Amino acid sequence: MQATIFDIQRFSVYDGPGARTAVFFKGCNLRCRWCHNPESIATQPALEYTPERCIGCGRCIVACPERAHAIDGEGRHVLDRDRCVACLACVDTCFAEALTGVGQAMTPDELVAAVLTDAPYYARSGGGVTLTGGDCLLQPEFVREVLTQLKAEDVHTAVDTAGNVPWEWIEPLLPLIDLFLYDLKAVDPAVHEAWTGVSNERILDNLHRLIEQECRVWVRVPLIPGCNDAEMPAIARFLAPLAVERVEIMPYHKLAQGKYAALGMEHTGPICAIPTDSEIAATLRLFTNNRLPAYAS
Repeated sequence: MQATIFDIQRFSVYDGPGARTAVFFKGCNLRCRWCHNPESIATQPALEYTPERCIGCGRCIVACPERAHAIDGEGRHVLDRDRCVACLACVDTCFAEALTGVGQAMTPDELVAAVLTDAPYYARSGGGVTLTGGDCLLQPEFVREVLTQLKAEDVHTAVDTAGNVPWEWIEPLLPLIDLFLYDLKAVDPAVHEAWTGVSNERILDNLHRLIEQECRVWVRVPLIPGCNDAEMPAIARFLAPLAVERVEIMPYHKLAQGKYAALGMEHTGPICAIPTDSEIAATLRLFTNNRLPAYAS
């Protein structure tokens, strides 16, 4: 059993309590038009190419079995994405790091061994391990094995999910998860489908089920002006009667725009605005006025 992991971020303070190790799984079944982690969408590894780093050495041409790399008549590197199968044979030959791989296949044992190197910091800070993505719950059997091993080591566990999976996948994991970080983009079904490509019926239903099971839940709400900002009052009203422990407002940023080009992906979403300080403050007041414990990340 393996999963593709594209990042292990150590000493994170944004993915649950204390100092944490955040494990990013590849694979997502939402298509948020503002996605800031496009490298997380596909489950398989991917190749990133940063042209400004390329020195034109040609080592990738020799390494590539698919002949996806070439040097043109002006000495510039050309990557044929149609030929590339993301075998990543070229990555090890590129000492300029113009070519980098995104995603590494790992077994549960390998992943647990990697995160347990930070165990002393979990104990001192009240932290632990957060499984995120993408959406880690798309691989429930792998996640169950990892969580089982972590709980055997008395490690605090958190799962960051959009909740767009069958409840039958979530329920067996409940005894192994100390905290859910639950992403909520919109309440209105039409708005949610327009901006994420999927219905939110299962997402809202699963959130209700987690609350009924008395799970610890921190709801994460992205704030994207011009996309879902008009949904904030509806989200606040929806959450008000629920026993959520915390609401995190997550302002949109543009740090991921360069990732699309590096991955050879077309960014078809809107050019979203970064929320102003006053817009963030107003959103926080909206949630706190509904007696919700809201914070901006």
